[in-house]
Amino acid sequence: MPEESTITEAMFNINLRRARDTPSPRRAKAAVNLVRKFISRHMKAEPENVWIDNQVAIYLWSRGARKPPTRVTVKATKFEDGLVEVTFPEE
Repeated sequence: MPEESTITEAMFNINLRRARDTPSPRRAKAAVNLVRKFISRHMKAEPENVWIDNQVAIYLWSRGARKPPTRVTVKATKFEDGLVEVTFPEE
């Protein structure tokens, strides 16, 4: 019997309020790092193997470096090689 592909998908609501604890010019970068850390913890992957889609990054930076959004809903897809892709869910 052939092996089935082991692609795992999950939806997450990520709270980004902790980005407020960093100095204001670095908050959007801290929000990106929070997303990366959250996904790596919940999808059991290394932070280096988490790939954040450009649309998600643009959304996190949409209000500038000082005022990132407070939460974001994303879809995480883990592939066989351990790479995790973070995108917006299809509506």
